This record gives sequence, structure tokens and C-alpha cells, in this order.
Amino acid sequence: MTRTTAHLASLTAFPSISADPNEDLIRWSAGIVTAAGGRIHVLAGAKPGKINMLASFGPQTGAGIVLSGHSDVVPVAGQDWHTDPFALTAKDGKLLGRGSSDMKGFLAACLSAAERADKTRLTRPLHLAFSYDEEVGCLGVRDLLERLQAENFQAEGCIIGEPTAQQVGFGHKGKIFGCFCCHGQPAHSANPALGCNAIGLAAEMVGAAETLQAELLATGARDAAYPFPVTSVHVGTIKGGSALNIVPERCDVEFEIRNVAADDPQALVAQLRARAAEIVARRGQGRIEVEIANEYPGLETSPEDPFAAKILATAGTGPCKIGFGTEGGLFQSRLGLPVVVCGPGSIDRAHKPDEYITQDELDQCDAFLDRVIASLSV
Repeated sequence: MTRTTAHLASLTAFPSISADPNEDLIRWSAGIVTAAGGRIHVLAGAKPGKINMLASFGPQTGAGIVLSGHSDVVPVAGQDWHTDPFALTAKDGKLLGRGSSDMKGFLAACLSAAERADKTRLTRPLHLAFSYDEEVGCLGVRDLLERLQAENFQAEGCIIGEPTAQQVGFGHKGKIFGCFCCHGQPAHSANPALGCNAIGLAAEMVGAAETLQAELLATGARDAAYPFPVTSVHVGTIKGGSALNIVPERCDVEFEIRNVAADDPQALVAQLRARAAEIVARRGQGRIEVEIANEYPGLETSPEDPFAAKILATAGTGPCKIGFGTEGGLFQSRLGLPVVVCGPGSIDRAHKPDEYITQDELDQCDAFLDRVIASLSV
């Protein structure tokens, strides 16, 4: 068993589901860092039991490289696992465990790479940034970046270690998500004219979202690097009504927008709000609020950027754009850093039962990180 695999087994044993504390995992990681000669720069979070970590190796000054990853994982409840999801299990050439691909494999590789590195040869610092609650909207890293921004933190660039099969991701869509909160008037279903059906309002808002999607498909900005080349408008859940014989008073529709770089998500939300107002005005009753729960920016890094070009050459693989979101856009917008996404495993295995990574993938990531760290000694 390699050191990276051993670390992955330890990390997997911490459940660290987004709804739960991650403090034990981060404090364990901090112990590995300090034993390897690293400095803990940040060990704090805005919520009880939730902690970010920024650790540094090498000189205290100079523009180094940030390796960033999240410590949280998605739940396993309701999934048909064939092994214990929180015990790394070798089976049929796979290492199974929740978070093995997304993305504790990369965290384990970061810790073992820092252990192997000859810190005396580093002329610029290596930084490890481990954050919490990425899976529920990149929440934890915002606290970390706020602190680093106040300190005028400088770096050559940042690598987000999400699973890309070691391809180098130069971009991903931004995301904004929220709710169409539809308010009606309750009444007995025998005389629905005395009420206002909130589900009817919600149905019209679902139609408005579908119409907006059709418009974007027809005339919207396109980026052929993505499998779905335009901004997506998606409705995911509908909750409303209390009984069949009651005109529903409330119906909530959760939606998301994943935008290509050329589209302004706030402008699209404004269009949905305008359509909500039109629906209410036409009906002459009811109320629709378009509430935003969270958002994060997209990532757009030029392949000609010197840092990005260096990482592409270091990885020895090809460039790509990825279909899922990361904290990369926040590092880019808050700290002004060039950012790429490159890590072991596959996103196609994430969030599923029997999630896995392979030893070869971990070995490839180890070799990649060794080359990245070697560039800090030049």
C-alpha cells in the first residue's frame, strides 16, 4: 500500500458528509502537515465543527502554487452500496469508498506529495487549501478566501483537484440556484374560484423556465467545448399542496441556471422575475417570488496563461472544459489567480453507490504532483 493509499483509507474513514462537521478530518490532516514540516496558516471556519485549512511548505514569501480540494462528501443514504462506504475497500482492481474520486483521492495525494517533497529545495511555497461544504454551494472556501484576500495573499496559480482523469480543465460554467416561491389563496376545492391555486402559478413558472431554455438553445451564446453548449435552465423539485380537496396556498419550485461565460446569470434571473410579474398581473391574484439561495462564478482561464500552459505541460494530457462546478471561479475572482482543474478519478463515478478510484490513478496523480512541486524548486 502506498502512502497516498494509506492516507486515502484514513480520510475515507471520516464520513464528513456536508451536513456534518469536518473538524476531525481537518485536524488529522493538520497533524500530517505539521509532522511533514509544514506550517498551518489558517485553521478556522465560520460554523461550529466546520474548518478550513491552509497549510504551507517552503519559504514564507514568493508566489507559490495552491493545491485546493474539499473535504466534504455527499450522503450515502438510500444508495445500494456493496461495501462499507466509509471503509476503503480494494475489490476487482478498484478502491471503493465514498469520496474516493470526489475528491479525497486528491487530498490524500496532496498530503503524501508534501511528505515526499524536499522542503529544503523549495524556492517558492507550496500551499494546501482544504475546505468544507463544497458539495452544497462552495460555502466553506468563501471564508478562507475572505481571509486570504484581506492578507493580500499572492500565488502563481491554483490547481483544483476535482476528478478529471488528470485532464487539465480550463473552464466550467457558473451556477445560480434558488426557488420560485408561489403564494396562492386556500379554498375548498368544491369552489376553486374562491381561492388562488399556487400549483397553477408554479406550473406557469416551470413553463417560463422551459421557454427561457428554448430561447437560449435557439439564439443564446454557445461554447462548443461543453457537452451542453449553451446556458442551462433546469427545474429540479416541486413541493406544494396539502390535500386533494384544498386549493393549495403555497408551492415551491427549485431551479438552477448554469451559465456559459458570455451569459449574465443575473440578467437571466431578471427575465424570470419579469415573467413571474406578468403571470401574476394576468391572473390578477397570487404572488410569485424568485429567491436566490446561492451562486458561484464560472471558471474561464486562457490556455495561453503562463501558469495554465505550465500545468498542461506538466500533466502531459489534454485541455478540456468540465461540466461540473468547482471553487475555481471563486479563487479566480477573489484572489485574481489563474486556476485550472486537474485531479485523479472520474466525475462519472461520483455521488453514486460503489464510488471508486484505482491505484493507477492515484499513482499518476502522485507523479503529477511531484512534477508540480519540483517546479517550485527552479
